[in-house]
Amino acid sequence: MAGPDDLKAGAVALQRFGLGARPGQGEAIRREARDRLLAEIAAGPVAQPQGVAFSGAAEIGQALYAFEDQERIAREAKRVAAQQAQAVSPGAQSAGMQVAGAGAMSGQMEVAQAPAEVKPSGQNQAAQPAKPPPNEPALPFRTYRDEVKSRVDLALAAETGFGERLVMFWSNHFCIGATKSNICRIMAGAYEREAIRPHVFGRFEDMLIAAESHPAMLDFLDNRQSIGPNSPAGRRQRRGLNENLAREIMELHTLGVSGGYNQADVTNLARIITGWTVVGREGVLGFPGSFAFNAGLHEPGVTPLLGRSYDQPGRAQGVAALTDLARHPSTAHFIATKLVRHFVADDPPPKLVDLLAATFRQSGGDLPSVYRALIGSDEAWKAPATKVRSPQEFLLASYRATGLQPNPGQILGPLGTMGQPFWQPSGPNGYADTNVAWASAEGIKTRIDVAAGWGRQTANAVPDPRSQADDILGPILSPETKQAVARAESRPQAIALLLMSPEFQRR
Repeated sequence: MAGPDDLKAGAVALQRFGLGARPGQGEAIRREARDRLLAEIAAGPVAQPQGVAFSGAAEIGQALYAFEDQERIAREAKRVAAQQAQAVSPGAQSAGMQVAGAGAMSGQMEVAQAPAEVKPSGQNQAAQPAKPPPNEPALPFRTYRDEVKSRVDLALAAETGFGERLVMFWSNHFCIGATKSNICRIMAGAYEREAIRPHVFGRFEDMLIAAESHPAMLDFLDNRQSIGPNSPAGRRQRRGLNENLAREIMELHTLGVSGGYNQADVTNLARIITGWTVVGREGVLGFPGSFAFNAGLHEPGVTPLLGRSYDQPGRAQGVAALTDLARHPSTAHFIATKLVRHFVADDPPPKLVDLLAATFRQSGGDLPSVYRALIGSDEAWKAPATKVRSPQEFLLASYRATGLQPNPGQILGPLGTMGQPFWQPSGPNGYADTNVAWASAEGIKTRIDVAAGWGRQTANAVPDPRSQADDILGPILSPETKQAVARAESRPQAIALLLMSPEFQRR
């Protein structure tokens, strides 16, 4: 039978490796925490969000192009109507006022009707996105919002949340920015569903290739604009390489900034992945919006990279280069460092990093093997709870603890206020993963305000905050927090005090 120390370690583990306890899980899940985490690894692929509007990138791309065509038609109709309203005879000033007013109204009618009357070239009528109800946002943001909601629902229902934490880690590692463009906004959820989730319990190189070849990533880091200077298109257009994706693959996704590459390697990797692009609205190379290899953009010839030469034909050249980058010793150390920093401490213990890096190398990048080494390490299990939950983790843990089933506004609003909306980092390096980023005085003040709001929203669902504190925190509940919750002036205040307690905030 588990002793007090084991139960305390289990309680910490549910926060360190998962998303925190849900009401009613209690002692049983704490006692079996390590076994349950290992069982989640053994179970295989993480679940996929349900109820999303589009199955994947190809379907989304077709709908997006149709939406953008409708927007273009509406803008043109509005411009023409405005010109007609101003085309008034100089000798008919008084009548002109009436004509202008009538023209404007006619223009408004044209704007409303044009999308339904004009079929954009290259699209069939079935591909036209339905007109949203009044006050609904446009298609890209509406799709983003619904993807976020489905993703959060899945995290709230998870038993321990370890798989969902891993999804969050890898989605941030291979991040895109939803605010970059319509494609990035509308495909952000599909990118996570297609490039990240299927490989969380698989091989790193498979996730790497899936992420770098996804339309959202190719748009976010501009590879669709990259043209081999000696390719057929490069010779015609006199356009050249865009090195953004190649640079971030090496600096942020594989080797790390100190991983032993130089500028020539960045340029050569950019040459190798020319032709990795997104199918346009005409659908010449495949389904509009999907990934395609365009041989007409690809730099021909043998290309060196990190001391090796790559002469494979077409897309295979890029796959071979990415596979070697995934297996590089610098990649193993870089990924191990990031995993330990995320789950254990801002200053990753060197021995634990070395253990995970060695496991990564020996297993050929088998991620379940790396996770088992992490969960099985006493150093990871018994480290002090010093990491502050990120805003996303705080939101999910709070909703799990209180049982709140949030609407989209209760997700998007708080995360925007706290500075960590889903899939919207300010740069390709993703959201920061250290206390400095989230535990500033201003950041804590914002959390207090957010927690106070959640206290008011969940007061009726949490009849006894004192019992809830015991249930959620168990053996890590401190006497100080227990007393503060008991002495709160109101039920909403008691809930807010629980959510802002050190035991709840740190993992």
